[in-house]
Amino acid sequence: MKTTECDRFGKEIGFMSINTEATIEDLYYLPENCKAEIVNGKLIWMSPTGFLPGRASGEIYVSLREYERCTGSGYALPDNVGFIVNLPNRRSFSPDAALYTGKPTGGKFLDGAPVFAAEVRSENDYDEAAEKDMAAKRRDYFAAVTLVVWDVDVLKEEAIRVYRASNPEQPQLYRRGELAEAEPAMPGWLMRVDDLFV
Repeated sequence: MKTTECDRFGKEIGFMSINTEATIEDLYYLPENCKAEIVNGKLIWMSPTGFLPGRASGEIYVSLREYERCTGSGYALPDNVGFIVNLPNRRSFSPDAALYTGKPTGGKFLDGAPVFAAEVRSENDYDEAAEKDMAAKRRDYFAAVTLVVWDVDVLKEEAIRVYRASNPEQPQLYRRGELAEAEPAMPGWLMRVDDLFV
């Protein structure tokens, strides 16, 4: 397995040690192009993604930005923005796209979870372990008061599963040719599933 600058950074500051817990300050000093979240006291590295997932998260952000401009409701945010939370097992999120309704924080990470989060699956997000991790992350989002989480699959099913805090185990499925929504997080917002593809 290839050692990355992100891996070297983790070893240098002691994340391989059982007694060392990652802190929010550690997130501020990640090497360039490294993305991580703090889960169970450890930095969980998030790999770069490929063309279709990257493009899909960008398209979601563009649509969220238009919603922000039209409604004045919240702040649309692209990939790699940090959201600080205080859950027993999680200290941060970094969704692929999000809408945040809290206060802006300048150059600092945002305080609290977004009201809407989009998680776009990458190549390695299709085995049993990945499914468990994604389900656990959705539970954490809802515990942190996120209202809606999108599970976006542009590589295999070509669909969006919309999970809501009010009914977290029963997602609404949207496929090509349909309009996906994020009620009640963003009233009236619709996005064509086909916009996620080339």
